This record gives sequence, C-alpha cells and structure tokens, in this order.
Amino acid sequence: MKPVMSFDYSRQVVVVTGGTKGIGRGIALSFLGAGARVVVCGRNPPQEPLSAKGNTAEFIVCDVRDMEATNAFLAEVIARHGRLDVLVNNAGGSPPANAATVSPRFHEGIIRFNLIAPLNFSQAANAIMQQQAEGGAIIFVGSIGALRPAAGTAAYSAAKAGIAMLAWGLAQEWAPKVRVTTVSPGLVETEQVEVHYGSKEIAAAVAATIPMQRMATPQDVGNACLMLAAPELAYATGSNLYVHGGGEPPVFQDVVRRMMKART
Repeated sequence: MKPVMSFDYSRQVVVVTGGTKGIGRGIALSFLGAGARVVVCGRNPPQEPLSAKGNTAEFIVCDVRDMEATNAFLAEVIARHGRLDVLVNNAGGSPPANAATVSPRFHEGIIRFNLIAPLNFSQAANAIMQQQAEGGAIIFVGSIGALRPAAGTAAYSAAKAGIAMLAWGLAQEWAPKVRVTTVSPGLVETEQVEVHYGSKEIAAAVAATIPMQRMATPQDVGNACLMLAAPELAYATGSNLYVHGGGEPPVFQDVVRRMMKART
C-alpha cells in the first residue's frame, strides 16, 4: 500500500535556524533527505558538511537576535533561490541558572533568544511567504519544558510556553497563505548528552524511564517537522506536536514503587 504522504521537498527552499548542530542538524538532515534545498544559519559554520542523499546544506552566518542580520540573511536566501517555502525556528537554548541570583540582563537575554528572536525572524519570513502563490510554512521548535518546570530553567521554560501560544496566534493571523505550527521535543540525545547528564550511563538510566525506552534523536524531531510542513497537513496549522516518546512519568509513581518494594 502506498503511503498517504511522500514528503517530497525537491522544489522547496527550507531555512533552519541554528541548524549546524544538535536538534537543528537533525532537522536539516531530514529535509535534505527529502530533497529540499536547505539553508542553515548560526554564528559559526558546521564542523562538517550537512549532507543526505547527495544533497548538501548551505550555511550563511546569522545571529538571529540581530534584526539587521536576519533581514540580510533572508535577502541572501532570496537572492540565491528566489523563494522561501519553510522556516524552522530552531535556534535557542539556555545554560542552567538560579533564577534568584542571575541578573535581570540574563533573563532578558534568554527571553529575547528563545521568544523575541524567532518572532522577529518569522515576521520577516512571513512577509516573503505572503507574496508567494504557494504561501509557506513556519515551524517553531518548542520544548516539553513548557509543560513542566525544571530547576534552573525558569526563564527558558517560560519562553517556550510563550512559543506555543505565539505560533497559535500567528496561525490565525497569517492564514490561509502561511501555516504556523510548533513541534515540542521531550528529552533528546544530541552530541552534548554526556555534558548535559554527566555520563552516557546516567543518560541511559534517564532514557529508561521514558515509555519508548529511549530519548528522541534529532532526526525524530526532523521527521516531525517534515510532516508539519507538508501541504497535506495544512489544516493542522496552529497545532503543537509533542515528540516525547510518551512523556516523562510523574516522579510520585517512582517514589511509590520504591517504597512499596522496600516494604516487601
């Protein structure tokens, strides 16, 4: 039986912000594998070329927090390719920080990087897409952190919670030409997994608590983006797709199990 959706992006121009490493790299590889012309941006080029099925991504330097740099980047994309079909707002992140002691400037920087910058980038991309007969698709990369708090990530999680509502609001304003969605990953195993969790052994123990018995890979997130950007999913505009392997079971269940086991 033939699949309902083939995900052929061979005539599409796709931009992935922060697409040189981690989740962004996985997203870029997914679109490259589907035949898209992919342009990634960041402050530094990828350490090795991003290629899939003989298709290689282009890199253009851009600090997404700088509106002038964003406008120059998009102008270069249009000069090279003449169009923009998909934007994936992936750039973002935050180091762990104690909300009681970090400076207000730190909090402002985190909110700007994770909420204001993708809003500004999307506004500029929408202006291009609205002029195209086929319109376009904008995807925001959210986070499971928008649904549950974690120590050291208060400002980041708040920004990601804002992303989901931002995407929904923009979906209403920019329809029908431009579709806007969010993909919200749970725990993802990137090249920084040992740094984040301390060791591969600890990361594996954490992964074992997830119903799917593993963390997401960057290309799991990329494959979700392929689906959300597809014209066949046009009516899903405004939605938020969770890519979390079933989610993280609540802590109280583990406490109950351990205490019950200790009694037997």
